[in-house]
Amino acid sequence: MSSFRRRSLLWLALSLLPGYAPAMAAEPLRVMSLNVRTPADTEGDKRWQVRRAAMLALLREQHPDVIGTQELGKQQADYLARHLDGYRWFGEGRRGGDGDEHMGVFYDGRTLKVVDSGNFWLSNTPEVAGSITWGHPLPRMVTWALFERLGDRRRFYLYNTHLPYRDQDEPARVRGATLILSRLRQLPGDVPVVLTGDFNSEPDGATYHTLTAQLADARVLAPQRAGPPATFHGFTGKADRQLDWILVRGFVVKHFATLDQRPGGVLPSDHFPVMAELAWPN
Repeated sequence: MSSFRRRSLLWLALSLLPGYAPAMAAEPLRVMSLNVRTPADTEGDKRWQVRRAAMLALLREQHPDVIGTQELGKQQADYLARHLDGYRWFGEGRRGGDGDEHMGVFYDGRTLKVVDSGNFWLSNTPEVAGSITWGHPLPRMVTWALFERLGDRRRFYLYNTHLPYRDQDEPARVRGATLILSRLRQLPGDVPVVLTGDFNSEPDGATYHTLTAQLADARVLAPQRAGPPATFHGFTGKADRQLDWILVRGFVVKHFATLDQRPGGVLPSDHFPVMAELAWPN
C-alpha cells in the first residue's frame, strides 16, 4: 500500500471520530487602499457616472475584506455600499459631518465586525474636526477601527489617511506621520496594525522614512508581487509616482498587488488601488 493511500485512510478514519476537525490554514486578510477620486471631474471617462461601474467590477473581482479609501464623497460611498453585496462603510467628512471628502472605510460584514472606531485630525488639536495648524490648505485626518474577524475572532486595527498633496507640504506630512505613529504606540502590542493611505510622498521621501522606522512596507515584505510599483497616473493609465502604500505591524505579508486593470476599458480612478494579503503570525 502506498504512503499516500495510508495517509488517506488515516484521514478518513480520523474524520469519522466525533468532534474531529482537521486543522486548516486561516484565510489571509485582504486589505486594499483605494483613492476613489472625488466626483468633481466632468469630462469623458473621468466622470464618476462613467467610471463607477469599472470600480464596482474591480472590487467584486478582488473582494477585499476591508478597504481604506481616500477622496470619498458620501454619494460615492452610498452608491458603492448599495451595489456591493455584504459591504458596509463608515467615516466622517474631513471638515466634520457628512460633507467634503471622507477617509471612509468599507468592510465585508460577512467576514468582519467593527469593535471600535473613530477619527482624529492631523493637527495640533487632533480631536477638533476640520482643524489645520501646519500650513497646508485643507484638513487632513485619520479614520480608524478595531476589527474582529467573525470566523476565528482574530483582531486587528486599521488606520486610514490621506496626507497633504503639495510638494512644499513634506514637513506637514512628516508631522502627520509622527502623530499617527504616536497613536499607534498607544495600541496593544499583541494586536496587528495596518495603515492604508494616499501619502502624497514617494518612498525616497522623509514621510516614508518616518513611517517605516516603526512600520513595514507590505510591498517590500511580500514574497510575491504583481503590478507596477507606481500608483498615481492621473487617468493616463501610465503611473509615474508611488504615492499609495500599505504599511503593517504584526502581520505576515503573503502577497501584494498594484491593480492596474481597466474593467470595460475604463480606469476606475486616477490612482491604481493597492492590495495586500496578510496573515497573523500564529
